[in-house]
Amino acid sequence: MQNLGACVLLLLAAGTAGAQVHYYKDGRPWKQRADRGPDAVVDGWYYNLGITGIRVELVEEAPKYLVVRHVFDGSPADGKVVVGDWLIGVAGVRFQTEHTNGYGMDKFGPYGPILEFANALERSQRKGSKGLLEIELLRDEKPRSVQLDVGTKYGAFSKDFPRRCDKCELIIEELCDYLVEHQRDDGSWGSPPQDTFAPLALMSNDVGQYRDAIEKNVRFHAKTTKAKDSSWLINWRYMAAAIVLSEYYLATGEDWVVPELDEIYRFLKSTQYTDMSQIDPKSKRERPQDMPKNATRAHGGWGHNPGFEGYGPIAMLTGQGALAFALMQRCGIDVSKKRHEYAYDFLARGTGKNGYLWYADEVAGHDNWADMGRTGASGIAHALSPYPPSRYRKRAELHAKVIGDNPDSFPDTHGSPIMGMGYAAMAAWVEPKTSFRKLMDANKWWFVLAQCGDGTFYYQPNRDNAGYGADSRVAASAVTAFILSIPKGMLHVTGKPFR
Repeated sequence: MQNLGACVLLLLAAGTAGAQVHYYKDGRPWKQRADRGPDAVVDGWYYNLGITGIRVELVEEAPKYLVVRHVFDGSPADGKVVVGDWLIGVAGVRFQTEHTNGYGMDKFGPYGPILEFANALERSQRKGSKGLLEIELLRDEKPRSVQLDVGTKYGAFSKDFPRRCDKCELIIEELCDYLVEHQRDDGSWGSPPQDTFAPLALMSNDVGQYRDAIEKNVRFHAKTTKAKDSSWLINWRYMAAAIVLSEYYLATGEDWVVPELDEIYRFLKSTQYTDMSQIDPKSKRERPQDMPKNATRAHGGWGHNPGFEGYGPIAMLTGQGALAFALMQRCGIDVSKKRHEYAYDFLARGTGKNGYLWYADEVAGHDNWADMGRTGASGIAHALSPYPPSRYRKRAELHAKVIGDNPDSFPDTHGSPIMGMGYAAMAAWVEPKTSFRKLMDANKWWFVLAQCGDGTFYYQPNRDNAGYGADSRVAASAVTAFILSIPKGMLHVTGKPFR
């Protein structure tokens, strides 16, 4: 680290270290690389500072500062900020707060230099401003100030963004075009999170303009799913297919989709864990500590693979399964109400009194909370339940409330943060004026800083690395386009009424 010792001594005079930042002794996440795409030129997984072109590392020894690790050629920072600079302030003000970027109820959130930088960058882009951002930095142990021209092309987010927001509309348009451009020849975008949120984002906008890309992805889902399948880590892919094909059929009424949905339903019905005879013998040998002690434990859920293997069914997939059954039933598929309620019962067993859904079918604690992706999946599944009892709607509202009341873990979800963000936003939209508003306001910083100079969105460092490395832009761009499109209400998962 360039001039680390001298810089740390100088910096510590202004603030004491001690806040937990989100990295590990083995070098994660900073050592991870993207092996292709626009971020392959960056030597690690660092925080993106929006359209400035700067990537930074958080340093425990200097928790009020940011260390520059990359500057993109041709960006506003090119030639003005260099690798090894220490960012110590923005907009004429020194950073005021230490990092709290860690994992846990007392550590979630961007508080510190990350948030302060995001707020200043957003202000500098307002219409009527000059688009100039002043940055305070240390270079060769000497303070200096540089001014970046970030422009006003995008402007600032509206007060109730993404509603009535010109900036959001421009971002959505650019991201949808980017997704079409980067769709693979087979119709996919590379993994279940992308193959869920990219087509849903396109369907949320100009369906006519994006019809070919949407149909190409729908055909991909249809072609790669069947009633019997022995592939590995398979349930994620089938959940994505069920949800996308259902929304497509409900929008178009194309008859050919129904038999494809029926195949997917038969597969998901067969992979749902409902009987101890489905326990994989290999799991009994290798993970005896995770075996169900009775017939009710893990009952009704889905795990990574059919039945019970490894550590068994999990809430994130079970929430998606309940949602898939709800949508497929609306498409005319003869969904077993008993099986569907098994899934809802699994989710209820894992939900605390505050509405937070833990990893599986156990309660983490009635006042505890953490990453909200699985809570979101359960929330939208309950909101779209085809059954009349009010308990489904009440559960959806409870899930939405805990997401809105605890929004700081939004971009830091176990497994796939991109998937977690999408489902948390869906469930928060059940209560648009409260929970969704709180979620978006608390995470405006993410939308400001994740945007790159070319208009794409970047997968910021977080607890897990699922999705970073092979692709750092498509996944984040897909979920951003989807989330910003939610108020349009073009999909049933975003509020479109069923006929």
